[in-house]
Amino acid sequence: MSDIQAKIAEIEAEMARTQKNKATNYHLGTLKAKLAKLRSELIDGPGGKSSGTKNAERGFDVTKSGDTRIGLVGFPSVGKSTLLTTLTGTRSEAAAYEFTTLTCIPGTMKYKGARIQVLDLPGIIEGAADGKGRGRQVISTARTCNLILVVLDAAKPVTHKKIIEAELFSFGIRINQTPPNVRVVKREKGGVGYQELVRQTKGMNVDVCRMVLKEYKISCAEVILREDITVDQFIDVVEGNRSYIPVLYVFNKIDALTIEELDILDQMPNYVPISSANKWNLEELMEEIWTRCHMIRIYTKPKGQMPDYEEPVILHSESNPTVEEFCNRLHKHLINQFSHALVWGRSAKHQPQRCGRDHVLEDEDIVQICKKVG
Repeated sequence: MSDIQAKIAEIEAEMARTQKNKATNYHLGTLKAKLAKLRSELIDGPGGKSSGTKNAERGFDVTKSGDTRIGLVGFPSVGKSTLLTTLTGTRSEAAAYEFTTLTCIPGTMKYKGARIQVLDLPGIIEGAADGKGRGRQVISTARTCNLILVVLDAAKPVTHKKIIEAELFSFGIRINQTPPNVRVVKREKGGVGYQELVRQTKGMNVDVCRMVLKEYKISCAEVILREDITVDQFIDVVEGNRSYIPVLYVFNKIDALTIEELDILDQMPNYVPISSANKWNLEELMEEIWTRCHMIRIYTKPKGQMPDYEEPVILHSESNPTVEEFCNRLHKHLINQFSHALVWGRSAKHQPQRCGRDHVLEDEDIVQICKKVG
């Protein structure tokens, strides 16, 4: 075990034996800040991302393609390769032994006109974030995905779910969370300014804030808290390298379960039960992928012709896509010749509506682009 891992284990042991109350809040905050900093050094190297470590694993070299990217993460032999083959038709070797997949296998799934890239990643094991079993490569690639599918064997203990969550958390992935509404602005002088726009009930205060910033060698900054957050969330903001990715739990091999066991699983949030071998419930899985990736379809309409419903332009609703973004998806120079757009659909007040480049589009809108004359 390396020196950094030994220090991490020591701090975790001290946190475990420290009681949680108001008197120990400052001490626990200090330990959490030190722990987060050590974990960052373990992943990125002592000098940060640019320096790396001697044996750093930087993910698999897979070119991003399609309208969105999802990754299949899970323990070995849970049916990830079979699921990839069923969804995309891409051949990924599947066998009855573990670690059949040793590298990243990409495939493309088509759904509602969208091309969705699916990555079959090698199985991870406990300790993956520390580099065991090519774990860093797997999780580094998972950070580039718009959605992570955690594939679990429905017949095995649900504790596997907790282990995978812990590994993703250790690598800086925050699952099914949104970035905290907190602003930390570094400045050259003036000390630490601290403002609470919302009353803090989860352990944050000015002393904890200054202690965390001191641990990261930040002596002058303006901190504004616009929501009630924990110390861990504040440390995430200071680190600035966290990935907030939606996760969907896919329980595979449900053909081995009874109805009573399925009823128990049904109480779990963010999950879809499937059987990739028997192709059960795959339609619900694809619909959940579509919803959680916030994809919308925009149809093009050439002048004097019918709209093209076969090949829609796929945008993401979470970024409030505008007509300008739609033009950039068609061609990067099209916006320079843009005059106005005619829009039919939910976003239009009347059919059609003449719109400018800042008009926000909605799902299944029809857009006709009109260029400048001359």
